[in-house]
Formats: sequence, C-alpha cells, structure tokens
Amino acid sequence: MIPPDLLLSFFAASLLLGLAPGPDNLYVLSQSALAGRAAGLSVTLGLCTGLIGHTLAVALGAAALLAGSPLAFGLLKALGAGYLLYLAWGAWRAAPAPLEAPRAATAGLGRLYRRGILMNLSNPKVSLFFLAFLPQFADPGRGPLMPQILLLGGVFILATLLVFGAVALLAGAIQARLGRSAGAQRLLNRLTAIVFVGLAIRLLMP
Repeated sequence: MIPPDLLLSFFAASLLLGLAPGPDNLYVLSQSALAGRAAGLSVTLGLCTGLIGHTLAVALGAAALLAGSPLAFGLLKALGAGYLLYLAWGAWRAAPAPLEAPRAATAGLGRLYRRGILMNLSNPKVSLFFLAFLPQFADPGRGPLMPQILLLGGVFILATLLVFGAVALLAGAIQARLGRSAGAQRLLNRLTAIVFVGLAIRLLMP
C-alpha cells in the first residue's frame, strides 16, 4: 500500500488545492453567508459526494476514455455549462427571503446537496484533474492500482471536506447579520450568479 509519508504529502497537497480560491469554495462561502452554516455544509457534502464519482471514474478508467473522446468531452462540458447558466439565472432573479424566515429552510438543504453533486459531476475537468493528479501518487510496484486510487480519492475528499467545511462555518458566522438586510441578500444572490457564470465560462475554455 501507499507509505504513510507519501500519503501525508498527498493530504497536504490536497489541503492546499482546496484552499486555493476557486468557484466551488466561493459558492460554499456565498451560500453560507446568505443562508447559514447548514446551507454551506449541504453544498460541501454535495461537492464531496460528486468527488466520489470522479474517483470511481478514474479507478475504473472512465476518465481516460473521456479524455480520448473529444466529442464526449465537449458534449459533457456543454451540458455542464448549460446547467450552471440555468443556476446563475435563478440566483440572479431570486428575491430576498422574508427577514424573519431562515434562509437555509427556504433554500432546501436537500436541493443544495443535490446541486453540489450535479455541479461537480457535470465538470469533466475534475475527472481529468483526478486522472492527472491521483496516479502520480500510485505505483504498480506497491500492488493493484485500483485500491490505491480509491484511497487517494478518499484522502482528497477528506481534505476538501475539511477545507470547505471550515469555509462554511466561518462564513455562516456572519449570516445572522446579513439575514436582516434584504439588500445584502440581493447582493449575495447576484454574486452567486456571477460565480456560476464564471464557472460556466471556465468549464467551456480549452
């Protein structure tokens, strides 16, 4: 199996990747600030659940197949970008919630969880990133590759859960103050829409 020191290095690298500003952690931050810790944690769990799918895809070789088919890759990117633009339109048009109502309840934690899964699974670049990143820490000389890939994917998911969870908790601390301001809610909805549009553009870029 993978030596503990190498696994620790992989975990540290995964933490740094999770801390790097990007659309996913920005979305977690905006949802936590807008709807509270529970909303941000629901998105985080959804994103991490999606990473399970990407880990399995790499372990089973599906990501390599996707990388070898420009048509399939382009189609999946277009579908993913379309879904993100749909979410952006909904966020841009969203009205502020009644100030006495908890935003997390009105948003629907289950819906936020499913949204996180779809956002992650509809991004083929994550599969290709996993295809490039995970095998660097696997070695056929240590035994079958599939268990090693699954272990590395699990460690990466743990690091992502810790980083994004911390972002959700910290941003959720200011939710009570923002929740009393309809203008702040509207601004965060617009910022969320911009994050979705940026993610869609990034997804469509070569």
